Amino acid sequence: MDPIITPAGLRAVPELSYLTAINVARYRAIMKFIYMEYQRLKYWLRPEEIYEGIEAWGVLEGYTQEQCISDLESLKGWGNLASRHDGGRALSVEEYMRKKSQYLLTPYAIEIERMLESLEKVKGYGGSLETTYFDTIAGCVHEIRSRSMDFEPGKALQIWEKLYEAFKTMHENAADFIASIHSIQAEEMMATEGFLALKDNLVNYLQHFVKALQRSAYRIEGQLQQIGAGLRDYYLEKVLADELAKPRLEEGKSSEELWLELQQGWNNLKRWFVGDEQQFSELTLLERATKEAIAKVVRSAVRLQERRRGGVSRRGDLEELGRRFAWINNLNEAHRLAAYVFGLFPSRHLQGEDERSTERTDASTWDEPPNIRLIRTRSRKRSGRSASEPMRSHSDKREAYREHLLLQLEEERAFVEKMQKWGEIQIAGLPRLKTKERMRLMQWIGRCTASASRSFVTADGYRISLSIPSEETQDAVLHSEDGSLTMRNYTIEVAGGETLHG
Repeated sequence: MDPIITPAGLRAVPELSYLTAINVARYRAIMKFIYMEYQRLKYWLRPEEIYEGIEAWGVLEGYTQEQCISDLESLKGWGNLASRHDGGRALSVEEYMRKKSQYLLTPYAIEIERMLESLEKVKGYGGSLETTYFDTIAGCVHEIRSRSMDFEPGKALQIWEKLYEAFKTMHENAADFIASIHSIQAEEMMATEGFLALKDNLVNYLQHFVKALQRSAYRIEGQLQQIGAGLRDYYLEKVLADELAKPRLEEGKSSEELWLELQQGWNNLKRWFVGDEQQFSELTLLERATKEAIAKVVRSAVRLQERRRGGVSRRGDLEELGRRFAWINNLNEAHRLAAYVFGLFPSRHLQGEDERSTERTDASTWDEPPNIRLIRTRSRKRSGRSASEPMRSHSDKREAYREHLLLQLEEERAFVEKMQKWGEIQIAGLPRLKTKERMRLMQWIGRCTASASRSFVTADGYRISLSIPSEETQDAVLHSEDGSLTMRNYTIEVAGGETLHG
């Protein structure tokens, strides 16, 4: 069947104009930088951020910020960028006089930068948050680990194509879907009453993706970390051999080029799930962006509901309430009705951080020491003229606080030296700890697990390293003065501060 030709399919494509313009280098640099930020899940950019990013590359000589703003407007006119007003505060008169905007890549511009076909079919960002890709990636990585050195001819390439296709599709679909939530069309749709009917399904969809991401993606991260350089290189060599074994009728890429592509592909996969010491993993950024999208959807729904309630007349309710008060002849009954309708007027809400002496869940509130809070009067009555008071001195409080901090640092230093004497030790091998030592140890574990390198450096220069056991390892019990805690059998190592300072 012949394709149907429509006038829309024969229209000019103004989005491609910047590729043949006079200042093509400037436009390409701008589009490349915005697209790289888009892949990092950062969508709306200010002209200052774009200009600073291009200047950091050092590829355009004599490029000014005014030229950058002019180029951004040209790209907007061609349809490569969309803009919205930046409501931030101006820091100077020049910024106030200049029209401030933020810019976002349009769907056509994204497809152009990706060099994909069929631009006429692009409608919006599209994309999806499919959880099945995580299962596919996890299965392939597990198969690479389990087969070790046993790969039949053609099997390594089959696993690699399945793995990388699932990874690439998952990343592009997720980036497109998150971007669609931040688009102008989505923001306009979220401001309509019809959005309330879609809110629950959209929130459930995003929450389901976050749960699958936390359940499967972090398992993939652990498996990738357990694949050493030897197994990785052996597997990629098998993939390269399978690729070169294919019969070719024309000259293709050399073995060196294919090897570099395979290494780059593996590095992209590991950086996406694991990250490195310089930056967070793309997995962490995707989880954060999905949670922000959930919060944005909920905020939009709450604003719509408040707007709907704001237009409802309460006259009938107030008239009925007035009649009920008129029927009451007892003052106490009237007080009860007022308390039920309007609440307790004398109640006051105090907020602050409680200084708890223990973290035990079974500790009673009545056993905790009181927290003293000074409350200032709200009375408008002027008090009599009092005598002048001398300036208050807080030197005693500062000195007491200083001694408290020094004591904490000394306790931490003593615990670090004790752990250093033990060397590399597992949780199961630790003796009974004091309560403060247990709390400090849990803080170390939290800081190490939050870091991509699974380590951190203390103020005195000691490096605390954490090794996460495999899933087959049995759990350990940490004994302390305030109870026993069942947890994973982590391995903790403390490196000396003198070595790090040297």
